[in-house]
Amino acid sequence: MISKNSISILACQSGKPLAKKIVKKLSPKTKNGINLIDSTQTIFANTEIKNVVNESIRGRDVYIIQDVENHSDGLSVDENLRSLYTTIDACRRCDAGRITIVIPSYPYARQDKQDGRDGITAARVAWELEGEMGADHIITMDLHNSAIQGFFRRAKIDNIRGGFVLIPHLRKLITNPAETVIMPTDLGGAKRANYFAQSLCTGIAFAYKERNYSKANCVESIQILGDIKDKDVFIIDDMIDTGGTLMRAVLRAKEMGAKNIYAVCTLALLNGNAIQDFSKLYNDKIIDTVIGTDATYHSKEFLKENKWFKELSIAEYIAEIIFRIHKGKSIGDLLK
Repeated sequence: MISKNSISILACQSGKPLAKKIVKKLSPKTKNGINLIDSTQTIFANTEIKNVVNESIRGRDVYIIQDVENHSDGLSVDENLRSLYTTIDACRRCDAGRITIVIPSYPYARQDKQDGRDGITAARVAWELEGEMGADHIITMDLHNSAIQGFFRRAKIDNIRGGFVLIPHLRKLITNPAETVIMPTDLGGAKRANYFAQSLCTGIAFAYKERNYSKANCVESIQILGDIKDKDVFIIDDMIDTGGTLMRAVLRAKEMGAKNIYAVCTLALLNGNAIQDFSKLYNDKIIDTVIGTDATYHSKEFLKENKWFKELSIAEYIAEIIFRIHKGKSIGDLLK
């Protein structure tokens, strides 16, 4: 018989690839092992989304995994967010004891402040998750702006670090820290770059971008402050969307005499022409590797065809966080 306080891992359709990896890593940590809770997602002809939980979760500690940036089934961020909402509602109606949302890529994270007559949609998502939907706890990764945590008033939120997975890999790559430089794509990423540089004992440089805000994803120019000539440069960012800013930084770094150039991010979205553009930079020997994680989905075919991309898994990291939270143990050392 399953105890009421047992861990229940549930996934929306787009979150299942990551959820299966997490369950595989989490199961050995538990006494009797765990399985992914059986659920069904239906998309009606009029595009409405319905999720059904096919097992009893009454009184149980439920963790819902969703990857809103997984578009492999043709679903948009909005549709994946709606799928999450219907799953949370189903869990509430099934009388789950506690509901925790594991959503590595926080939806609308770049719409976190008002610059004109626009909405602060990141706040709206927070209000919906903890308000109407009733989520108790949110686990997300490398928020585009950590201030988003302040949008939550009732639910607890943990903003975990992609660097926990990325830095050990970079430490193996870096043979001479004195000849290595960490650089953000813009000044907004300075704190993140400083964290990586301190952890890896390397130098640091800074990039400054000038945007044309009348157009989406449009950067006019990139300038770099710091000595990068004949050095290995690791360009750090939280996400790569279309990659426009990053590619300009890569080209500028190469112009300034950088030796080997690596791009590092937690969320490798790779939208638009990003895949073709990175392939060209790789074939032209301008960039060495793009290092990302499976916080958002990449198909086996993509990983096989694009040798320039190195994927690191966050599954073990998430599994340990879930296990400790469930047991009431501290996760402080996993957030450093």
